[in-house]
Amino acid sequence: DFLSYVHAAGGVTPLIANAGAGGAQDYRVSGGTQGIAIAMSRRLGNRVLLSQPVREIARGARGVTVHADGLSVSGQRVIVAIPPNLAGRIVYTPGVPALRDQLTQRMPIGSLIKTIAVYDRPFWRDQGLNGQANSDLGPVKVTFDASPASGKPGVLLGFVDGDDARQLSDLPAAERARRSLASYVRYFGPQAARPRTFFDQVWDREVYTGGCPVGVMAPGVMTEYSRALRAPVDRIHWAGTE
Repeated sequence: DFLSYVHAAGGVTPLIANAGAGGAQDYRVSGGTQGIAIAMSRRLGNRVLLSQPVREIARGARGVTVHADGLSVSGQRVIVAIPPNLAGRIVYTPGVPALRDQLTQRMPIGSLIKTIAVYDRPFWRDQGLNGQANSDLGPVKVTFDASPASGKPGVLLGFVDGDDARQLSDLPAAERARRSLASYVRYFGPQAARPRTFFDQVWDREVYTGGCPVGVMAPGVMTEYSRALRAPVDRIHWAGTE
């Protein structure tokens, strides 16, 4: 699964490179990436329906009907563009093939916490540092300089993943902050201990993601079940980052 993931990106470097190297971490969207979804929503208008989680997808001879909370929509086809762990929670009538159902039971999503520390200015730049750190010691093992183009305020972004995220995810917010900032201090010195604001996003506790960033196949799952990942089920098509 890991080799397939790397191959799809064209190598390891495109996944992790930044600072003009042409990688996935190279650019950020001015104003935040949510701006992309907001702009698309404005163009689509009232066709975008919020607060309507899909509970059931029923297939018939001539089309499909999607049942959400207080709403049913019919069409010729449906695209399910959510991770397999969430797609498996939808009721399908009639049921999907056993291989597809078994796949969604075996493809959990990763564990991730995104941390943000905001300072009056990016003090690490005074030391000739670019704000990026990679470490084998947690809980924050990867950081980036996420300051706006103006340079103020100074923002350090960090990721807690895997086992470290699972250990922190259910702790009180103050304790998560204490442990995360200890990593920032280890990388950037005592000034990092005193942000004017700190907050994090525990993706494992989000109802409609259940984790982050993508679904993962354990050893043996790809060879046994992956042919069900893309194959449509009648009028149902599967999409998403996976």
